[in-house]
Amino acid sequence: MVTRESAAVDQLRGRALAHRWCSECHVVAPGQSHGSDTVPTFAQIGESERFDERSLSAFLATPHHSRMPNLSLTRAEIADLVAYIKAR
Repeated sequence: MVTRESAAVDQLRGRALAHRWCSECHVVAPGQSHGSDTVPTFAQIGESERFDERSLSAFLATPHHSRMPNLSLTRAEIADLVAYIKAR
Protein backbone atom coordinates (compact mmCIF):
# COMPACT_ATOMS: atom_id res chain seq x y z
CA MET A 1 0.00 0.00 0.00
CA VAL A 2 1.38 3.41 -0.96
CA THR A 3 0.85 6.06 1.66
CA ARG A 4 1.12 9.78 1.28
CA GLU A 5 4.36 9.67 3.31
CA SER A 6 6.00 7.00 1.11
CA ALA A 7 5.01 8.90 -2.05
CA ALA A 8 6.67 12.02 -0.63
CA VAL A 9 9.84 10.06 0.06
CA ASP A 10 9.88 8.81 -3.55
CA GLN A 11 9.47 12.34 -4.87
CA LEU A 12 12.27 13.57 -2.63
CA ARG A 13 14.58 10.89 -4.01
CA GLY A 14 13.42 11.78 -7.51
CA ARG A 15 14.16 15.43 -6.84
CA ALA A 16 17.69 14.57 -5.72
CA LEU A 17 18.23 12.45 -8.86
CA ALA A 18 16.86 15.24 -11.05
CA HIS A 19 19.18 17.83 -9.55
CA ARG A 20 22.16 15.49 -9.76
CA TRP A 21 21.71 14.07 -13.27
CA CYS A 22 19.21 16.21 -15.20
CA SER A 23 19.57 19.84 -14.16
CA GLU A 24 22.49 20.61 -16.44
CA CYS A 25 20.14 20.47 -19.43
CA HIS A 26 16.58 20.45 -18.04
CA VAL A 27 14.97 22.97 -15.74
CA VAL A 28 13.94 20.54 -13.02
CA ALA A 29 12.52 22.91 -10.39
CA PRO A 30 10.91 26.34 -10.12
CA GLY A 31 13.50 29.04 -9.70
CA GLN A 32 16.28 27.11 -11.41
CA SER A 33 18.41 29.70 -13.16
CA HIS A 34 19.92 27.58 -15.92
CA GLY A 35 19.04 24.84 -18.35
CA SER A 36 19.03 24.41 -22.08
CA ASP A 37 16.31 26.16 -24.05
CA THR A 38 16.39 23.27 -26.55
CA VAL A 39 14.95 20.66 -24.15
CA PRO A 40 11.65 20.65 -22.29
CA THR A 41 11.43 21.56 -18.64
CA PHE A 42 10.31 18.93 -16.15
CA ALA A 43 7.06 20.90 -15.77
CA GLN A 44 6.45 20.59 -19.53
CA ILE A 45 7.28 16.88 -19.49
CA GLY A 46 5.04 16.31 -16.46
CA GLU A 47 2.11 18.03 -18.14
CA SER A 48 2.62 16.35 -21.50
CA GLU A 49 -0.07 13.93 -22.64
CA ARG A 50 2.65 12.11 -24.57
CA PHE A 51 4.44 11.10 -21.38
CA ASP A 52 2.23 9.34 -18.89
CA GLU A 53 3.93 7.44 -16.05
CA ARG A 54 4.28 4.27 -18.09
CA SER A 55 5.75 5.83 -21.24
CA LEU A 56 8.07 8.07 -19.24
CA SER A 57 9.32 5.08 -17.26
CA ALA A 58 9.93 3.15 -20.49
CA PHE A 59 11.77 6.13 -21.99
CA LEU A 60 14.05 6.46 -18.96
CA ALA A 61 14.72 2.71 -18.92
CA THR A 62 15.91 2.74 -22.54
CA PRO A 63 19.64 3.50 -22.51
CA HIS A 64 19.92 4.66 -26.12
CA HIS A 65 18.87 8.30 -26.16
CA SER A 66 20.70 10.26 -28.79
CA ARG A 67 20.75 13.48 -26.79
CA MET A 68 20.86 12.12 -23.25
CA PRO A 69 23.59 10.27 -21.37
CA ASN A 70 23.05 6.66 -20.41
CA LEU A 71 22.19 7.05 -16.74
CA SER A 72 21.69 3.33 -16.02
CA LEU A 73 18.99 4.05 -13.45
CA THR A 74 17.51 1.27 -11.33
CA ARG A 75 13.76 0.60 -11.49
CA ALA A 76 13.35 2.27 -8.11
CA GLU A 77 15.28 5.35 -9.26
CA ILE A 78 13.18 5.55 -12.41
CA ALA A 79 9.99 5.32 -10.33
CA ASP A 80 11.26 8.05 -8.01
CA LEU A 81 12.25 10.30 -10.90
CA VAL A 82 8.92 9.76 -12.69
CA ALA A 83 7.03 10.55 -9.46
CA TYR A 84 8.97 13.79 -9.16
CA ILE A 85 8.44 14.76 -12.81
CA LYS A 86 4.71 14.02 -12.74
CA ALA A 87 4.32 16.10 -9.56
CA ARG A 88 5.71 19.21 -11.30
